[in-house]
Amino acid sequence: MLWACIALPALPLDVALRTQPDPARPVALIDGPATCRSLLAVNAAAARLGLRAGQKLTLARAIHADFSALPFDAAATARWQQWLAAWAYRFSHQVSVAWPHSIVLEVGHSLQLMGGWPAFEARLRDELGQLQFQHRIGLAPSPRAAHLLAWLKDGVQAHTPAQQQALLARVPVRRAGLPGQAGERLHRLGLRRLQQVFELPPDTVRRRFGAELLQYLDELRGQRQTLLACYAPPDHFDMRIPLEYGVSSHQVLLFPLRRLVMDLSAFLQGRSQGTQQVLVRLEHEPDRAGAPDDTCLRLDLLAPEQSGDALFGLLRSRLEALPLPQPVVAVRLVVQALQPLRPRTQDLFEPRGSQPAESWARLRERLRVRLGKQAVYGVQPVADPRPERAWRQVMGADAREAHECTDGRLTVTRRSAAARPDLPSRPGWLLPAPLPLERPVAAIVRGPERLESGWWDGDDQKRDYYVLRLANGQLAWAFCPVGQRGPWTLQGWFA
Repeated sequence: MLWACIALPALPLDVALRTQPDPARPVALIDGPATCRSLLAVNAAAARLGLRAGQKLTLARAIHADFSALPFDAAATARWQQWLAAWAYRFSHQVSVAWPHSIVLEVGHSLQLMGGWPAFEARLRDELGQLQFQHRIGLAPSPRAAHLLAWLKDGVQAHTPAQQQALLARVPVRRAGLPGQAGERLHRLGLRRLQQVFELPPDTVRRRFGAELLQYLDELRGQRQTLLACYAPPDHFDMRIPLEYGVSSHQVLLFPLRRLVMDLSAFLQGRSQGTQQVLVRLEHEPDRAGAPDDTCLRLDLLAPEQSGDALFGLLRSRLEALPLPQPVVAVRLVVQALQPLRPRTQDLFEPRGSQPAESWARLRERLRVRLGKQAVYGVQPVADPRPERAWRQVMGADAREAHECTDGRLTVTRRSAAARPDLPSRPGWLLPAPLPLERPVAAIVRGPERLESGWWDGDDQKRDYYVLRLANGQLAWAFCPVGQRGPWTLQGWFA
């Protein structure tokens, strides 16, 4: 087995920066009592101004007053560590968040699928970079060793127990993460490297430093299995971004909304699932007298979706038309139900890097959002020979079944007259109700075709249908009373 550890040295700061529209401006994370706050971490822009972790907030304001001071949120940091575990779950079924600011995952069984460790590592770094999380990655046969090596130096890798032993032997005891004060005590005894500690008799280590240190050393070398609680992915998504001040502009709300939607997309991709229901809650100031309840924006889709761009486009259209009774102080995105997602099948000879056209499913959803649910519907045939009653409108799941999609494109089945000469011609455009034909008729192309039906429901119809060519060249489908050649009543048009 091979274990990879993703160390997140700036996780609290990265979490705080995700709420900022401009992460490039100076930002400092603060913590401590209200009367004596200090800087816990700073970004690169703040460091260039002379701000440092550990400085008092008053001193930092004296050095440079124009920077954002964000409070440290331990609960948010823990939530985002769990979210990153859900992201890592797409690469391995053994993921653990047992150690703070770290994610450990077993990658040995996935190396062949991912094309080897260099390609696997490059993909991890690329996706973490897109998610804007600073990281270090280490690889070792033991999860404890991978965790230690990742925090010591980025990119360290050991593929065999022998390589792992050689790397661990050179680690200083003070930086080995030994339990308690064992590292400092060993250093005072003249032991500088872990190799010297490994050479000590186990009984001596147990007697002088306790069984905990001996167990730690055995787990480092892989001589004892490290008991890790494996991550279990949740069956819902719930994320919230607080705003620094009340926002009444729809344009300003697009940034936190897009951030949440992209995080939702990464969560869904990690589970290979999609969603049909997305709820956005725009929270207002809670302590204001007579303040309204949260403004809710609900998106219902006909088919499961996981693309962040597609979901954001639909939500953006709905948000721009949503009235805001009060300024918004936080944006929350909730998805309770997840559904299996059928991936789009690609053509074997599809050119590499080509971008497919917008799918019918996504076009349908955009039209439903802009025009309303009732404006987009499916058509389903009905077993009735009367043309005006031979089809009906269907909505929702019925419309999905009526319009079966393949490879993201609408599949239309056309009946060929040449292949089935016994079938009569039918127009592609039927009028909602028959209308008198007022244009002059140049010739009768085909007919008559007699339709006689409806005696069982009280709407008995007896008609002779013809295909007519009008003076302007159009082909019309019209009928007249039985045995007559007019007056004509228009039923539909041929393309």
